[in-house]
Amino acid sequence: MTALKKYLRLESPGLWRDQPDAQRRDVIVSFGDASLVLTDKRGVALAHWSLPAIERLNPRQRPALFAPGPEADETVEIADDEMIEAIETVRKAIERRRPHQGRLRGLLVGGTLAVLALLCVFWLPGALIGHAARVAPPETRADIGAQLAARITRVSGQACAGRDGRAALGKLLAALPADPFDQVVILPAGVATAAHLPGGVILLNRALVEDHEAPDVAAGFILAERLRAAQADPLRQLLRFTGLRSAFGLLTRGTLPPAALDAYAEHLMTTPPEPLPVEPLLTRFSTAGVPSTPYAYALDLSGESVLDLIEADPMRGRDQTQLLSDGDWVRLQNICAQ
Repeated sequence: MTALKKYLRLESPGLWRDQPDAQRRDVIVSFGDASLVLTDKRGVALAHWSLPAIERLNPRQRPALFAPGPEADETVEIADDEMIEAIETVRKAIERRRPHQGRLRGLLVGGTLAVLALLCVFWLPGALIGHAARVAPPETRADIGAQLAARITRVSGQACAGRDGRAALGKLLAALPADPFDQVVILPAGVATAAHLPGGVILLNRALVEDHEAPDVAAGFILAERLRAAQADPLRQLLRFTGLRSAFGLLTRGTLPPAALDAYAEHLMTTPPEPLPVEPLLTRFSTAGVPSTPYAYALDLSGESVLDLIEADPMRGRDQTQLLSDGDWVRLQNICAQ
C-alpha cells in the first residue's frame, strides 16, 4: 500500500497502557508490516496492533488516543502530529479499500427508489390512462361523447336536423362500409372540417356538404375520421389531454370533471386534426369505393401537399357507384336550411 510504504521508517514516542487501570509506560511507536509496533526503550516489542483494526478514541483531540480494536483494553497516547497524521492516513486508506455493505445496501435502495420514482413519473400515468380507457363501457363512452357534443353545440349552434337531410345522411352512411363510428352530426360551425368524439360520433362542418358538388368530399372526411378513431382510441386521447386526475375520476366515479370536458371541447374546436398516413387512408377509400381526389382537393385546393392522394386515387379509371342520388344529395346539402 502506497500510504504504508511512505511511513515505514516513521517513529514517535507514546504513552502505552495495557489495561485501563494500569500505569502508563513510555514506548516507541513505529510502523511495521501492516501493523503498528510498540516497543520499550530497550527495543523489546510490547505489542503489535493491526493497522486495519486500529480505532481513534478521541477524534480531533490532542494528544490522540488510539486502541487496537473496538473492545480492546490497550491504549496508546500520541502527541506527535506527524505520527497522528500518518496513522489516520493509513487508517483511511485501508477503510476505503474495505467492502462497505451498508453503502452497497444504500446504493441498492436508492437505485430502487429512483427506478420507482421514474416509473411513477413516466409509466404510471400512461398505464392508468390506458387502463381507464380500456375498462370504460360503451355507455360511458357514449355519455362522454354526448357531453362533449353539448358543449360544442353551445358554441357552434344546434346540429343541423332537417328531416329530409337526416334521411339523406343516413343513406350516405349506408353506402359506406359499416363502422363503429356510425353517427354523423353536421354542425353549422364549431369544427373547421371534421372531428370525432368518444361513443362513435363524427362531427362535420356544414361546408363539407354545402360547398361541394358531390357527396364524395363528405364521405372522404367520414372515412378519414374513422381511420383516426381506429388508430388512436378517442377516449384515451381525451384522457391524455385532460390528465391523470381525469383518468382517476373516470375509474372511481365513472365521470369526468366538467372543467376537463370544457377544455377538451375547446381543444377539438381549435386544433387542426393530425395528418393521416397515406396508405391506410387509401385502403379505406378503396374499400368504400370512394375516390380520394375530391377529399384531397378539399384539404388543399392547390393539391401540392396531397399529391399522393391524388395520384394514387384507388378509383381512378374504375367505375364508381353513385353514393347518393341527385335528389338525396340536394336534400343533404339543405340539411341546415330545413
